[in-house]
Order: sequence, then structure tokens, then C-alpha cells
Amino acid sequence: MASISTRIGTFSIENPVLLASGILDETSGSILRSLREGAGAAVTKSIGVTERKGYSTPVISEIKTGLLNAVGLSNPGIENFVEEYKNFPEKRKVVVSIFGGNVEEFSILARRVEQAGFDKVELNLSCPHVKGVGSEVGQDPELVEEIIAEIKGHTSLQVWAKLSPNVTDLVALAKAAQKADAYVLINTLRAIGVEIYSRKFSLSNVVGGYSGPGIKPVALRAVYDVYKETQKDIVGVGGITTWEDAVEFFLLGARAIEVGTAFIYEDYPIYSKINKGLSDYLDSEGFSRLDDIVGVMVKDGAFKGH
Repeated sequence: MASISTRIGTFSIENPVLLASGILDETSGSILRSLREGAGAAVTKSIGVTERKGYSTPVISEIKTGLLNAVGLSNPGIENFVEEYKNFPEKRKVVVSIFGGNVEEFSILARRVEQAGFDKVELNLSCPHVKGVGSEVGQDPELVEEIIAEIKGHTSLQVWAKLSPNVTDLVALAKAAQKADAYVLINTLRAIGVEIYSRKFSLSNVVGGYSGPGIKPVALRAVYDVYKETQKDIVGVGGITTWEDAVEFFLLGARAIEVGTAFIYEDYPIYSKINKGLSDYLDSEGFSRLDDIVGVMVKDGAFKGH
């Protein structure tokens, strides 16, 4: 049977299917359940320096091709987060998502995360609907470079940079983040929903993030572009609901994938379904391990236009 183990930076995991930030990760209990149901690792909800309430409802709207959401980065704040995870048994498999408005806030969060016994952070440089943080920080290459240098220089944490697709030049942004151990591509697309009978917006914040199957081609393009230029480790995310979707990301350079909106359709069995499908695919295609297919469509110049 083919091996589906993988590696992101120095983090080795039994399988490449991770829980994405913002979905079923509001408590330590839900994170632990994902790990026990077959996730190789899990990313927490994004955590800030202080507690944040977020936006008023409605914050989520289901559409034909996925979800619109503008939760507003609601979170308990770093100290409450640390207290909740004090006795968590699987910290090695948890990637802590953090957000801030400047270098100092990211630095405070990263140091506190390391003190709490975690060894990986995912920098939320791409939330599309909250002023002063997320993509407003992440679209400034110099600031991105400074944030990563600060964390790498003052902690031993692995740093994953989650970049925004809502920029003109994603590759340039990725190169600014080159000191990160890995890229996470992509976050949601800026979007709006309209209710024609009430003549109201679908979300209280008006603008939200679009996730789900409809954004997969955009995510695939991002992985392809960035891998081709950097060859760095990539975690692919965006519209993945099946093992076939996952294979597409691996062929273009991703070493792992995150699933989020797919839980609407599959719930917790999605981990085992994707893992089994990946293993069966590798066996049927004559590959002995997942690493054999990572980036082959880029490395071998296999792209053929029609």
C-alpha cells in the first residue's frame, strides 16, 4: 500500500489532510475530534492579542457553489486560548492561526504560542473582510517580510504564511514571505451576496469571504504559480471536497491540503474518504508514496494547452 505520509518544513505527518482554520475549530474539543477522526493535523481559529466579538448575524450565507462568510475574526484572545489548551494532548498536531495589525502584535502572539507548548503558527495575512488586519496587512510585502523575520528571529516556531488571492501579484507577495517555512494557498475571495426579495445583503458586513468548490480553480492557479517560482513547501486550500480535488493540488506542488467548507457536504468522514482515495490512486497509478506526485506537472513541464 502506498504511503500518504508527508512533510511540511520539518513537520512530518501520517497523512496530508488538515482541518482548515475557521471551520469546526472553535474549541479544543472539536480540534481533538478532527484529529481522532483522521485529520493529519488541525489549524485553529485565528487568535488575536485580545478577545474579539466579531460581527453581528448574519455572518454566513450558503450559496450554490460554497459559502459566503464574514464572521469578523471573533476569538477568545490569546490568554483565554492558552488556558483552554493547557492540557491538550496533541499539541504537536496543532497549527495555531494568529492575526495582528502590526509586527508587535504578531510577535507577542508568536512568543505566547511557543511558551504554551506549540511549535507551529499559521499567519493569517489574508482575511478579506476585517479592517486593519488580515489581507490589509498581507498585501504589504515589506510588512509581511518584517513580520516573518521577527518571528523567525525570536522564536523557534515553524511559520506558515497564509496568503491572500485578493492581490495583483501573488508571486511577489510569496517571495516577500520566503523566510516562512511554508505557504498556505489560498484564503477566501472577497465577495458579496444579495437577497433580492428583502433587498438586503446576505452578510451583515456586506463584504465577506467566498469559499467552497467554486474557488478551486483560483486556488490551483495560485499553487501552480507560486510553486513554479519558489519550489517551497505549500499547503493547498480552497474548494477541496474529494480525493480527486486533493490530487490536483499535489500534482501542482502542494505537499498537504486543508479542508473547510467541505464539512457542509461530508462532515468528519471526509478525512478518511480523502486519505483512502489518495492511497488507492497512488497504488493504481504505480506510485509508492505521496511525494512521488508532488509538483510533477510543474517539474516535468507537463502542462499542455488546448
